[in-house]
Amino acid sequence: MTPVTGAVLAGPDVAAFRGAMGRFPTGVTLLTQGSGDDTIVMTLNSLTSVSLDPVLILVSVKADGRMRPRVAQSGTYAVNVLREEQRPLAQEFCRPNRLEGEAAMARLGAVEGVTGSAVIPSAEAYFECTLEATYEAGDHALLIGRVVAFSGGSGASDPLVFHQGRFTSLPAVAEAAAA
Repeated sequence: MTPVTGAVLAGPDVAAFRGAMGRFPTGVTLLTQGSGDDTIVMTLNSLTSVSLDPVLILVSVKADGRMRPRVAQSGTYAVNVLREEQRPLAQEFCRPNRLEGEAAMARLGAVEGVTGSAVIPSAEAYFECTLEATYEAGDHALLIGRVVAFSGGSGASDPLVFHQGRFTSLPAVAEAAAA
């Protein structure tokens, strides 16, 4: 068997790996924990459906970041799937000095969900979770959440997408159906 030209067999450098992973388009979400004065938020693009029975989702956060201990302590979080029009929120909440507390709630137009974490009613969708399990994975932690409440949104707008190191969007549903 002949090896594929350009394939890296072992020890890829981080920049090359990041570039290769950037070829995979992902949705963009805001992960929230707490509400009111206790709200923290971070931009996240690692969301995976894990199981339908029970309904479980997976997110990945920095192992030494501020979100992980908050989720571990409270046992709850919410994942808000952003629309293309919410790109400025994704950009704001990926910064180290991002808003927290009531200021974050106001900026997001968020309300307290049933689990006590902030949810964004204008998001494309949101999922409220109780923490089912945490797994160590290199410099990140995988959080498996049991979905206890969700909103599917109207579907009237396009989801925000991240691809090749930048935000983009999908073609409008009407355009895609006509093609």
